[in-house]
Amino acid sequence: MAQAPIQFDRASGALEGANLWERTAALALVTGSKISSHFSHMGYIACANLLRKTLPERNIAIKLNPDAVFEFPYGDGYWSKLLNRSYNYEDELELLFVDSIDVDYTLLDCGANYGYWSVLVSSKPFGAHKAIAIEPSGQNYPKLANNARVNGNRFETMKCAIGAARGTARLSGTKHEAFSIAGDNAAGEEVPVIALDNLIDDGKVAGTGKYLIKLDVEGVEIEAIKGGARLLEADSVIMCEEHGSDPTHAVSRFILEQTPLKLIVFDPRSNRMETVTELSILDRIKVSTHVGYNVFGTASAFWQDRIDALNAKNLNAKSARRMQ
Repeated sequence: MAQAPIQFDRASGALEGANLWERTAALALVTGSKISSHFSHMGYIACANLLRKTLPERNIAIKLNPDAVFEFPYGDGYWSKLLNRSYNYEDELELLFVDSIDVDYTLLDCGANYGYWSVLVSSKPFGAHKAIAIEPSGQNYPKLANNARVNGNRFETMKCAIGAARGTARLSGTKHEAFSIAGDNAAGEEVPVIALDNLIDDGKVAGTGKYLIKLDVEGVEIEAIKGGARLLEADSVIMCEEHGSDPTHAVSRFILEQTPLKLIVFDPRSNRMETVTELSILDRIKVSTHVGYNVFGTASAFWQDRIDALNAKNLNAKSARRMQ
């Protein structure tokens, strides 16, 4: 029988149910995250995964807020940064999610991995929104389903990949956070593929709702956008990863030049969601080649108005801090 998960509360820092070695490992994981944060966590995943080999196999359940629990294998290199309470995962996405608490939207969490955003967005502090978490990997999907279960099955899960059209593809990769159907993966796991618009065809979502669509689909973002033309005509925002290692900014270039969507990116320098007309802004924002940066695309006047209002709030908050 599997051991009960270690419990960690991000608000209080309390770690419960861990033995002495597991507590020592937690200190090492936190220290490593704090040190490596100064250079975009370079090397952190590899070091954490080495440490994990010395730990017994069990889960850690992280309390993200009073209504959100996120479980993953203890010592996991990608997610253990959450033990560092000063670490924020994908700030620019959280900014939009927090600002949209009062909006009646559905999250389409494509490439959900273990379901971090579905857990958070469906929680009461984030507005208890409907979420559909879509993950193709046979390795990842049980962990995603477990996170749905430990949060009362309040979000739906689907085991498939997102692409341009229905079909099948082969999934490959060695890192759970980077499995992909891109390229020729003859030896990979065969997975079903659906297009975003098939969610309308299959009655999963309505064609007229409001959507925040997270596309973390490791190299097939452009194909996924092509397969969502109807959904993207609705009140939708796509949130795509633009990889730091791509100097051509392929995903952003496609959104800007080949779709009716406005391209928006969070600029840390101005602390604003900036509408992009010239891709050179990404040369400045994408400072690290080994991490991803999220860009946003929308054709919705509703969401553009929300983003404008969010910028105004951030500007006012910044002015207020200066005056203090």
